[in-house]
Amino acid sequence: MWFFPDTSILDYGYAELTGFFSLAPFLFMFLIPAVTMRSFAEERREGTYILLATRPLTDWQIIGAKYCACLILVLCALIPTLIYYYSISKLAMPAGNIDTGAVIGSYIGLLFLGASFTAVGVFASSITRNQVIAFAIAVFLCFIMYNGFDAMAKMELPNALQHIFVFLSVNEHYQSISRGVLDTRDASYFLSLVTLFLLLTRFVLGGRKW
Repeated sequence: MWFFPDTSILDYGYAELTGFFSLAPFLFMFLIPAVTMRSFAEERREGTYILLATRPLTDWQIIGAKYCACLILVLCALIPTLIYYYSISKLAMPAGNIDTGAVIGSYIGLLFLGASFTAVGVFASSITRNQVIAFAIAVFLCFIMYNGFDAMAKMELPNALQHIFVFLSVNEHYQSISRGVLDTRDASYFLSLVTLFLLLTRFVLGGRKW
């Protein structure tokens, strides 16, 4: 007869999910720029953006449509991962004995993270005609926002600067939501980040018209 320790399969399964949610942001750093790199760069390279811009559409409608299309692709990439959660939940002893609240919080954090990285990718695609350059810029910006500010916050700096870098760190807000606590400050941060990069995209496209 085999005996499992007190932590048993539940902790093991949750540890597996924790590993997945820790790895997912780094996958997003490459997956999302690959999805968004053609959104504007390819249009400008082939000259089809001129046809799009002469349609009775506003810049915001064009940006919003491309942003939503890329974000839907990111969400479609997340949906199959629910099988992972379902399998671990069924294998737990007893079945279903898993911290569902923490898992839901982690998925909400991934949604916010995906929305932010998508806005960054769309912006990077709007400033160049080359897809590879757009991909590299998006990866660099996502890495700086996720790991760069977090690393600078751990340096020996004045407390005021450390607090600023902690607030600017995407990782800090993502980890906060992943703990199962949905704070309005974290949600406001991600929404502000999306708005900022979409505004920058609008500024770049508007400047080219002039």
